[in-house]
Amino acid sequence: MPEEIYKKIFSKNLNHYMEINQKSQTDIINDLGFNKSAVSTWCNGTRLPRMDKVEALAKYFGINRSDLIEEKDNAETSDEPYYLNDETRQIAQEAFENPELRTLFHVARDIPPERLKAHIEFMKSLKAQEKGDPDEPC
Repeated sequence: MPEEIYKKIFSKNLNHYMEINQKSQTDIINDLGFNKSAVSTWCNGTRLPRMDKVEALAKYFGINRSDLIEEKDNAETSDEPYYLNDETRQIAQEAFENPELRTLFHVARDIPPERLKAHIEFMKSLKAQEKGDPDEPC
């Protein structure tokens, strides 16, 4: 497949995940420390990022690398966000932005917000125990 097609696929997928996650180019630049012109060229389909940048973007959006670099059928690229509940989506984003919690869990997209909160509290208590905080309950 010609490189031009890969650029267009990546651009389409990147813009899709930016839209459903309500992220702008500026957000990506600030949150991930990427170069402004590089992000612009990825979004407009004139260049492809290196694989380490693709990996960082995938982690940022909570998706697989393949979600950015492979063409998906319409069912997989619908405008439906990953988390079906708005409150769950907000809680998950807050957990993702916390470096200690980000790598500790992966939950189903339809989890109720109260269950997600319980998972996060449990993970926080495990992390506190790991650090030797005796006041933190199990």
